[in-house]
Amino acid sequence: MNVETGIAKIETRDLDFYYGPTRALKRVNVSCYKNRVTAIIGPSGCGKSTFIRTLNRMNDVIPGTRVEGTILLDGKDVHAPDVDVVELRRRVGMVFQKPNPFPKSIFDNIAYGLRINGMKDKRKLEEVVVRSLRGAALWEEVKDRLDENAFALSGGQQQRLCIARALAVEPEVILFDEPCSAIDPIATAKVEDLIETLEKSYTVVIVTHNMQQAARVSDYTAFMMLGELVEFDVTEKIFTNPVNKLTEEYITGRFG
Repeated sequence: MNVETGIAKIETRDLDFYYGPTRALKRVNVSCYKNRVTAIIGPSGCGKSTFIRTLNRMNDVIPGTRVEGTILLDGKDVHAPDVDVVELRRRVGMVFQKPNPFPKSIFDNIAYGLRINGMKDKRKLEEVVVRSLRGAALWEEVKDRLDENAFALSGGQQQRLCIARALAVEPEVILFDEPCSAIDPIATAKVEDLIETLEKSYTVVIVTHNMQQAARVSDYTAFMMLGELVEFDVTEKIFTNPVNKLTEEYITGRFG
């Protein structure tokens, strides 16, 4: 597919994925460019979430699954024998569909991953917590409440807290799996603004069922159907002049 090229931070080559005997992804080839937002769109059950979960090997935890083909991060195969999966997931962070804060204070939610990685210096922990909350556009709302339980936050604030938690361990790629489907329109606008800010420092991949959202926040869009990549191109082209008739029918709401 004829796409303006940047530096591919993470890419898949002929990626197949199986749940037992069921083939959920079929020869998917996508490049996610450095400091750009790539949106994955398509109807429910088309393989969007399965696809992004292969990028940091989150699907490894599901029994009976297997991957064929290649996933490269900075040109290195993420399934190579010497790859540390914990380190891979630090580099390729993930924010899930529903906010999933830990039953801890706001501060301890952010500090959790740092402590697991051995950071004990209280002052350094505080610096990273503040920086991460600022990075997630949440600091001003919670700076006087850091000892409060994270469940006291609104749904939209909890989702930004989860983004801050992902930022704290200094990832290079952030995967968003329908991050706004469980929050209200005002909170959604804040998360979308945040994604636009994050792409200056990170490579972002977002699965979304909301086509307007994909058009607003992404630089590139991949359209998937039944586990296959139908079309991948610059977002503006996908939404204004798609090559594939299926893409056009989906974008214009004729199915899906």
